[in-house]
Amino acid sequence: MAAGVSGGPHSLALALIAQDFCRAQGGSLLALVVDHGFRAESAAEARWTAGTLAARGIAARVISLGLPRGAALQERARAGRMAAMLSVCASDGYPWLLLGQHRLDQAETLLFRALRGSGEAGLAGMAAARAAPEAMILRPLLGTPPAALEALLAARGILPLRDPSNDDPRFARVRLRRSLADPGGEGQGTAALAEAARAFARRRAAAEEAAAARLAGVARIDPAGWAFLPPGALGADRVAVASLAALVRLLSGDEHAPSTAATRALLARGEGTLHGVHWQGGWLVREPVACAPPVPALDGAAWDGRWRLRGHPPDGFLLGALGAARAGGLDRKRRRGWPARLLAGLPALWHPGDPAAAPSIPALEDGPGTPFRLDFCPAGGAISGYKGLENKNGER
Repeated sequence: MAAGVSGGPHSLALALIAQDFCRAQGGSLLALVVDHGFRAESAAEARWTAGTLAARGIAARVISLGLPRGAALQERARAGRMAAMLSVCASDGYPWLLLGQHRLDQAETLLFRALRGSGEAGLAGMAAARAAPEAMILRPLLGTPPAALEALLAARGILPLRDPSNDDPRFARVRLRRSLADPGGEGQGTAALAEAARAFARRRAAAEEAAAARLAGVARIDPAGWAFLPPGALGADRVAVASLAALVRLLSGDEHAPSTAATRALLARGEGTLHGVHWQGGWLVREPVACAPPVPALDGAAWDGRWRLRGHPPDGFLLGALGAARAGGLDRKRRRGWPARLLAGLPALWHPGDPAAAPSIPALEDGPGTPFRLDFCPAGGAISGYKGLENKNGER
């Protein structure tokens, strides 16, 4: 297992608990200490954290992030920290990533999202378990009050670090925490908010299961990152709206699903564009104009929030959208009967120094393949990818 450890009391307690568990199971734990570089003392704090963990037999690795200061500092820090830790999990083979959020964090999250007008899905708070392409993210302490974690550190004789930003009233979460007036997270108000989050989480899980069942009955979702859904097949009820929103999120690679109102309007029309996904004639495809710019085709490269490259294509190649011009130049036989607009948003590899060379389109090519793999792994889910130049599951 890997665990994110900042040096604060709650993540240090998580590391101790995880170490006890791993030892009992014959496993191992790697603590990931991310140095954001926001404060002059952050590097020293990261070294102290790693040393404190090492003194207790816990292997630790310091990751220097170096994010620039600016707007939305805490949000960018959280996203950068998560991406850095997941990258280590993927490269070093750690399938589980533990995070130390606790009961009070969950209560604050529910309040924060309620103030921002989140719907039922957002009010479910942080998930105790969430699958990412790199690892399964686990938050085992969501039901634990922070006072209990502080007590564990005191019993072990550990004096943790205290991040001054956690008491800075400029941040909305700090103001919300103060309004709860329950630093130990043991009060009735905090417990009620955490229980409300669990109730919303159960409703969210039931809604996701219903949407998945509806989609399974009427939609074809292809590992090339497109889908076919006949207009009207989903129906027009609440489950239909949630199903279409989940499908658009999957194909767009966006972290969040589109709004209910926008999805309901698209469902009523039976065609149109939402979050860079175009629906016409039953085909739901990624629009090439919405795709990210090409990136160097290197092992581990991520593109467009949906695709990850594994292996080693030839040097100098780029990974990006095939594009409308290239897709339109393919004859129908090579396109396997797929519409050109579908192909335009598919990932392709080409060499920019040789414009005469035809691009390699993994979803279409036959043959023995090459030593690489493209995995379709957007934020909204994961589908088995293509290995080499062949469709992994044999479907066309």
